[in-house]
Amino acid sequence: MERGPSHGDDTAGAAPTVPVPREAVPGRLPLAVVVVDAAGRISHWSSGARRLFGPSRQEAVGAAAVDLMPVTGALGDREWDEPPDGADAAAADDDVPDAGPVALPGGGAAYPTAGRARMAGAGSAPVDLLWWAYPLIGPGTERTLVLAADAAQLHGPGDDGSGRPGAGSERFTPAFARHTDLPDAAELARRLPEILPSMNPLDSARIVSQVLELGYPVLEISRHERFPVTPDWGVPRRVERRTRLLRAASAVADDPRAAAAAAAELASDLEYAAVRERLEFLNEVSGRIGTSLDLARTIQEVSAAVVPRFTDVAGTYLREQVVAGEGFPDGPPDATTLWHRVAVEHNDEPGRWDDVVPVGESMPFPVQTPFFQCMTTGQPVLVPRISDDMGNAIAAQFEKRDISPLINRRSLLVVPLKARNVVLGFMILLRHPERTEFNDMDRVTGAELAARAGLVLDNARMYTFQENVAETLQDSMLPHIAPRMAGCDTATRYLPGTRLGRVGGDWFDTIKLPGSRTALVVGDVMGHGLNSAAMMGQLRTAVQTMAAIDMHPAQLLRSLDDLAQRLGDSYLATCLYAVYDPIGQRLTIANAGHIPPVLVRAVDGRSELLELPTGAPIGVGGVPFEAVTVPVAAGDRLVLCTDGLVEVRGEDIGVGLAALAESAAHPAASMDDACDAIIRALNVQDDRKDDVALLMARLNGIAPDAVAEWRLAIDPREVGRARALVGRRLADWGLDSSAEPAALMVSEVVTNAVRHAHTRQVVLRLVRTDALLCEVSDDDHALPQLLNAGADDEFGRGLRVVSRLAREWGTSRTDTGKTVWFELSLPNTRRTRGPHAG
Repeated sequence: MERGPSHGDDTAGAAPTVPVPREAVPGRLPLAVVVVDAAGRISHWSSGARRLFGPSRQEAVGAAAVDLMPVTGALGDREWDEPPDGADAAAADDDVPDAGPVALPGGGAAYPTAGRARMAGAGSAPVDLLWWAYPLIGPGTERTLVLAADAAQLHGPGDDGSGRPGAGSERFTPAFARHTDLPDAAELARRLPEILPSMNPLDSARIVSQVLELGYPVLEISRHERFPVTPDWGVPRRVERRTRLLRAASAVADDPRAAAAAAAELASDLEYAAVRERLEFLNEVSGRIGTSLDLARTIQEVSAAVVPRFTDVAGTYLREQVVAGEGFPDGPPDATTLWHRVAVEHNDEPGRWDDVVPVGESMPFPVQTPFFQCMTTGQPVLVPRISDDMGNAIAAQFEKRDISPLINRRSLLVVPLKARNVVLGFMILLRHPERTEFNDMDRVTGAELAARAGLVLDNARMYTFQENVAETLQDSMLPHIAPRMAGCDTATRYLPGTRLGRVGGDWFDTIKLPGSRTALVVGDVMGHGLNSAAMMGQLRTAVQTMAAIDMHPAQLLRSLDDLAQRLGDSYLATCLYAVYDPIGQRLTIANAGHIPPVLVRAVDGRSELLELPTGAPIGVGGVPFEAVTVPVAAGDRLVLCTDGLVEVRGEDIGVGLAALAESAAHPAASMDDACDAIIRALNVQDDRKDDVALLMARLNGIAPDAVAEWRLAIDPREVGRARALVGRRLADWGLDSSAEPAALMVSEVVTNAVRHAHTRQVVLRLVRTDALLCEVSDDDHALPQLLNAGADDEFGRGLRVVSRLAREWGTSRTDTGKTVWFELSLPNTRRTRGPHAG
C-alpha cells in the first residue's frame, strides 16, 4: 500500500515540534464493502468482506449485520472483542470528531461514523479493523454503507520482527474529509464508484453523491495529515509492480529495448488484471443465481446479475416448451420456433423498452438477424457496434414495431442458453454507445455466463416439469366431490405439502351406496412423492370397487389390508371408512390406524371425538377390524381429516385433536366457511411438511314421509300393482309429471326381479330428495347386464329402457341378493349427478 510517511516520534527531552503538513497522497487498501438494508440485514457482501470477516456471500446476505461486523454505534450494541491495547485503544472506540454519531430508532447513526475494533479474523490471527459507515437516504432499500479494512496493511514490522503491530507502529484513525479539501478532488470522486456494489447508475449516483457530501474516507495520521483511502481490489503486489514498471519505463525512455520489455510486462499485468476481474464477475454471478428452483425467479436473478456491471440491457428469451414446463424441446430451432420474452432488464429511462418489447410476448425471429444465427448455431454472436444501416436492416424484418432506436449505435452480444447441447433460449446484451464496446474477451465471458445460467435454468425447467407432472397426477387421483348427496351435504379441502413437493398420499372420497346411503372415506398413505400418490390411487380405486358391492365397513378394511400386502411390503396407509344411512339416521364406522373423526351435535353445538377401535394401518396384516354404529340426528356434522391438519412439531397430537374439535364446533354460514375456519384455527402454515385433507359432511337425514316401501310377492301380476303404487305415491308428492316415466321403469325392473327371485319377496322403495330414487331388491345374486336385443329377441330390452330414461342407474350386491336402482330428475330440481354410479 502506498501511504504518506509517518510523522516523527517525540523523544525524551526533545522540544515538541509542530508537524509540517505534507501533500496528501491517496492510499490504497483492500476494502470490504457491505450494504445494510432498513431491517438491519445485509443486502450486499463483497469478496473483500468475505476475506476480511470470513462468511461467504451466501451465508452473509440476509443475515443481521450486527452479528457479523463490530461496527459499534452504526449498527447496534452487540458486544465484540476488546479493542487493541495500548495507545491505539482510545482511537479504536472514538468516533471521528467532525462526524459524531446520532442514534437512529433502529440502532444506527444519522451521520457518518468511523472507528477501529479488534475482532477474531477469518484465520487464527486477530484483525485490527478499520471501518467507515455512511447512512443512506433515498428510494432504494439501502440504508447503511460500510467500508472496512485490515489495519495490518498499514503496520510495519514490530519490534520483535513478527510483522504484527509493535511499539513503533504509527497512530492513525479512520476519519472523514470533504473531497473538496483534498488535492485531485475530481479524481477521487471518479474513483469512488469503484468501491460501491454493482447497481444501476441511478442508485450508484445517489449513493456517491451522499458519500461525497458526508465526507470522503481518509486515514488521519495527525491533526494536520489526512490521506484519502481509494479502493484496491486485492492485488497490491501487482499494483506496486505496475507502478514500478511505469517508473522504469519512464527512466529508460532512451533505451528502446528496456522500454519495450517494460511495456510488454505492463501489458501482461493489464491482461492479468482483466482476466482476474472477469473471473471475479463470473464467481459473483454464480453466487447470485440459482437460489431458487422457481423458473421465473431464476430468470430474474440471471438478468439482474449482468445489469449494469456487464451490460446495460439484458433481454432473456426462452422456448415456449421450456416456459410451459412441457419437457425438453424437440429438434433444433428454426424460423417457426416461438420464443417467449421472459425478462427485460435495463438501466435506460423507465418505460423505454416496455411498449416496444413487452415482457410476456411470444414471437419467431427472422432468419437474417444475429439472434437467429445465435439460436441455430448455439454460439455467441458479437457485433462491436451496430451501425445505423445494420440496425435499420434488422429492424425492418420485425413487423408492427421499430426497434432501431433501441439498438442503433450500441454494442451487441447474443449468447445462447444451452443445456446438454440443446438451445433452451438466448440472451440479448446491449451496451450504451458511450460505453466500451464488447470485445472477444467479453464474448468468452458472456459464453461462460450463459453456460452457467443455462445449467441453472435447465435445473429449474426440470423441476417445473416434474412439479407439473406431480400436480397433474395428484389432480387426476383426487375425486371431484358432489356438494350434495342423498341426505347429506359435503365440503372438502386439500392442501398439498409444500416442503417435500406438491404430491402426496392423502385422499378423501364420497361414494353413493344402495338405500340412499353414502360412504365417507379419508386415508393417508405413509410417505410423500409419486410413489405415495400412485399407491393412493390404487387404494382409492380398490375402496370404490368394494364399496360398490356394498361391503360392510369392517370387511372392506380387511379386504383392503389383504390387497396392500399382495401389492408389496411398502404399502402402508391409514384409512377411516364411514357409511351414513340418512333414513335410519346412523353412522357405521371402521378405522384402520387413522385419527378419529369429530362429530358436532346440532341440538346443542357440542363437538366430540368419536371413540373408535383404532385398528392397525392398512398393510400391517393379521389385525382384525371392528365397526361401530353411532346414532346421529338431522343437522349433525361429521369432520374427517388427515394428520397433517392436527400434527404440530414438538407437540402431542392430542393438542391438535382438541383444537380440531373446538374449531369444528364454531358456527359458520356455510360448509365451505366452516372448512376455512378450521384451516385458520389450526394455523396451517404455507411451509408445512405434510399434506392436509379435510372432509366435512352435514348429515341432513331423510324425513320418513319422503320414503315409501312395499313388499311384492313373486308373481307376475305384482308388476301392475307396482305401477299403480308408484303412480299414487307420486301424485301424493305432487310429482304427477314424473309418474309416467317412473312407472315405465319400475315395470321393467320389477318384471326382471320377479322373474329371477327365488324364495323371498321383492322389495320396492321410493325415496324423494333432490331427485326421485327407486330401488328394487330381490334374493338373486346374479347382477343383470345391459344387452343388445335383436328384432326377434323376446328379452333384453328392459335395462336399455331404464338407461335411456334415468338420470343414473346401477346395480349392487347385498348380503341377501342384489339391488337394481335408478334416479329420475324432478321438475325444478338442479342436477346433482355424483362421480360414482354405484
